[in-house]
Amino acid sequence: MKINGTAFRTIWPASDGAVEIIDQTRLPHEFTTVRLENMRDAEFAIREMQVRGAPLIGVTAAYGIALSMRHHATDAALQATCNMLRKSRPTAVNLSWAIERMRTFLLPLQVSERAQSAWQEAARIADEDVEINKAIGRHGLELIRDIHLRTKTTVNILTHCNAGWLATVDWGTALAPVYAAFEAGIPLQVWVDETRPRNQGASLTAWELAQHGVPHIVIVDNAGGHLMQHGLVDMVIVGTDRVTANGDVCNKIGTYLKALAAFDNGVPFYVAMPTPTLDWTLQDGVAEIPIEQRSQEEVTHLSGLCDDGQVRRVQLTPAGTFAANYAFDVTPARLVTALVTERGVVAANAGAILAQLKL
Repeated sequence: MKINGTAFRTIWPASDGAVEIIDQTRLPHEFTTVRLENMRDAEFAIREMQVRGAPLIGVTAAYGIALSMRHHATDAALQATCNMLRKSRPTAVNLSWAIERMRTFLLPLQVSERAQSAWQEAARIADEDVEINKAIGRHGLELIRDIHLRTKTTVNILTHCNAGWLATVDWGTALAPVYAAFEAGIPLQVWVDETRPRNQGASLTAWELAQHGVPHIVIVDNAGGHLMQHGLVDMVIVGTDRVTANGDVCNKIGTYLKALAAFDNGVPFYVAMPTPTLDWTLQDGVAEIPIEQRSQEEVTHLSGLCDDGQVRRVQLTPAGTFAANYAFDVTPARLVTALVTERGVVAANAGAILAQLKL
């Protein structure tokens, strides 16, 4: 995708052996890149959300292992690296998926071979992510096209949090169909949930849609149900950090409420899911998926651009008031119209997932 007309990925190797990323904590008011020079830099970037989004977290971890192998490539060093990176974010399954893929790939190799091979494997994971997301875009485009052919009007799409190209290496998951439809000339408008507490919809989704010229309107998180009641939403599409084998979907907090509103109003609710986000080991999402709880200051405080052009942090709550900050929730499979994957549109139930997606 493009920033000010220049094509960017969210993560890329530097010519001197480091890795560069877009610092997403500075968006939308400042575009800044950060160099990752070792595994600890990668772990910090994941933990502090300089990179975020399940696919991008996985790729960053893969590059973190590659950076580590340049300095210490023994079995013990590899295992220690994997353990540290795995603890950085607990909910997104892509993190553990990418770490295990790198570990399994590197263990049989000679120690002397691991540095170069790790770099190549991390690059393959990054390139695969781009192709997966492009394919999700193609399949999701047909869903948007069908709505447009039926209604003959602008297609109104609601999304929650950021599942665009900033959450992946390129294209995005939930927004990949939006970009594909926009490029195909289908008239559309995106309702962008602000997505408290970190405002990743207002800060990131709105920013990247604006960069690409896609019509969009930011709304408060609680407005979605009202819009659906009045026929102003044709479809909902969100990303996901983990999907169970029976189709339960874990995504940014508030997704479950959108799914309930969509179900009550007959609005299709789609989840864009790269297959590495599928966790075959889990069946009951509500009971089994670990839900990350982040700092209460993400709820009690807010950063924004002030009238004098400076970005400042302010406190919203009374002094001494505590806040709970559950970062994700689980939407049961019964509320999901379908999963949009790189292999096609799949019903959110165990039989369909097993039949269409099992390798």
